[in-house]
Amino acid sequence: MDASIETEQYLELPELIELSQFGGNFANYLEAVYEIFTDEFIRNRPTFRGTRLALKKYPVTNGKEATFWHMTSDGADEQNRLPDLRRLERIKWPSFIINNSEHPYLRVWENTRGTKTNVLIMHEDENYVVILRKGNGYLLPWTAYLIEHECRKKKFIKEHEEYIKSKERQ
Repeated sequence: MDASIETEQYLELPELIELSQFGGNFANYLEAVYEIFTDEFIRNRPTFRGTRLALKKYPVTNGKEATFWHMTSDGADEQNRLPDLRRLERIKWPSFIINNSEHPYLRVWENTRGTKTNVLIMHEDENYVVILRKGNGYLLPWTAYLIEHECRKKKFIKEHEEYIKSKERQ
């Protein structure tokens, strides 16, 4: 853990939702995870620092919104993303992290990818990041995932530190 974050109060995340809790039945598991997503992103939208989030609904695939698939599956090709158990298990984390984005333990910064501006919220100890896409006057929950490679985590930490330094210079 980064020394500057060590002194901050750790942010405990919600429990994992595991496939084993559903007897290994993936169809039942997927529906239960989707129900949690629906409750946390459709019925009760998360708020990022006072701004309620919209939702990227389309394309709807198998009756589920695009944001759901981005948070629970992996792959560059939108039509052929594969379910990711690690993302599925953590379905309660994105809205919790968004709603608690001002907690001093979390790293929060912006970056630009192409023409798009994103807000990133990282829980360093859990190697987890939530990405919100900025729109014209709104935010969309874009994706969330476990950071699996140390080099990626270091890149995020460096990006965050540079963002903070640039804000301090303003």
